[in-house]
Amino acid sequence: MGRGKIVIRRIDNSTSRQVTFSKRRNGLLKKAKELSILTSKLYDYASTRSDYHL
Repeated sequence: MGRGKIVIRRIDNSTSRQVTFSKRRNGLLKKAKELSILTSKLYDYASTRSDYHL
């Protein structure tokens, strides 16, 4: 049994959209880290945004 099907639509409220994006991004990064530990592969995440703050 899986999750029900959802309709993908734009989140009009910019604050809600940013919060949703951050939660999804953090969840994906967590899963990537867990997978890298299980497979003994090196995992690193770099954001290009940090390059602009130099």
